[in-house]
Amino acid sequence: TVDVSKLDKLEEDVVVTMCLLEKYFPPSFFDIMVHLVIHLVREVRLCGPVYFRWMYPFERYMKVLKGYVQNRTRPEGCIAERYIAEEAVEFCTQHLSDVSTVGVPSSQKMGVSKPLSGFTVSVVDRDLLNQAHLYVLENTEEVLPYIEQHMIHIKTAYPKFRKRTKWLHDKHNSTFIQWLRFKVQSELEEDNHCVSENLRWLAAGPNMAVPLYRSYLIKGIKFNIKAQADVRTTQNSGVYLLAHTMQIASAKDKNPILSNMGFYGVIQEIWDLDYKKFTIPVFRCDWIDSSGLVVDELGFTLVDLSKIGHRNDQFVLASQVKQIFFFDDPMHRGWSVVLSMPNREYNDVIGDEVLGDVIIECEPFTRGMPNVTHLMNWW
Repeated sequence: TVDVSKLDKLEEDVVVTMCLLEKYFPPSFFDIMVHLVIHLVREVRLCGPVYFRWMYPFERYMKVLKGYVQNRTRPEGCIAERYIAEEAVEFCTQHLSDVSTVGVPSSQKMGVSKPLSGFTVSVVDRDLLNQAHLYVLENTEEVLPYIEQHMIHIKTAYPKFRKRTKWLHDKHNSTFIQWLRFKVQSELEEDNHCVSENLRWLAAGPNMAVPLYRSYLIKGIKFNIKAQADVRTTQNSGVYLLAHTMQIASAKDKNPILSNMGFYGVIQEIWDLDYKKFTIPVFRCDWIDSSGLVVDELGFTLVDLSKIGHRNDQFVLASQVKQIFFFDDPMHRGWSVVLSMPNREYNDVIGDEVLGDVIIECEPFTRGMPNVTHLMNWW
């Protein structure tokens, strides 16, 4: 954000920096462009952040309008007719979302999820498979009523521990998979059961032989495992998850609290759990421990990728995470700065051959314009 209280200090620092540069560079270096840096702080005071008033989006759109001109003697008419035609076509396509259109690019986020590499089948460890299977169950809407029933069952069977939240949570994690399997089987034996086909196969559990992929496409976004990203110029292995989870203060904390918490991690493996009738892709990640996560004075999130935690919760649904990137912080050795990926769902899809036609929405630095009344009075 733009902190107005720090602008005076920034203005002083710019002047001092320019004076220091004069000691090392010849006078020919200080042209008008270098001198304009001194006026940037005053410009922010009077006009606010620059992206509210720059002309780049309009200049890009001029390139689009120029492509509408087919008759150079009547450019205005060509632009108007082409604009009306495109607007009419786009309006019609909104009512034909299920129809395969010709000439209109399809969205990259219309549920497109598929593997992008070959796979190797591996018989994974039973504990890891149960950990991944439990996460899938706890994040399936059809299973939520059974989770509540199982918690009531545990509190009834162990009345002495009904107020110990952490103990109940651990007991639930260790017994829920087997309890759900028997519960669903008993309901299937009834004549008028309400068990869906998906719930039936979920309760039966996944196959022990799990296909492992190096690369996977989730809703139009490419994800790679870390081993794949290490030999590529692109990363695509960092993920972020915002979860409503249990926060434990220490090992002796018996009553943790539930709240929203962000997790940063790196994909180590991509599993495609086979439930006979369908498959569910999950990521096995190394999650950064809370001790390796800080926010600096400028608002950037820094992580220490060597501090790995949450060993008992390594898995996450591929559809739940957001892609992020890590790059080394030059000021703090061993720490990496987190950058989020911009949204790729654009309403106006323009030709890829035109550089800079993609318009990325910037997060505002400040909620409102700074108060410059005193500056106007001073001038």
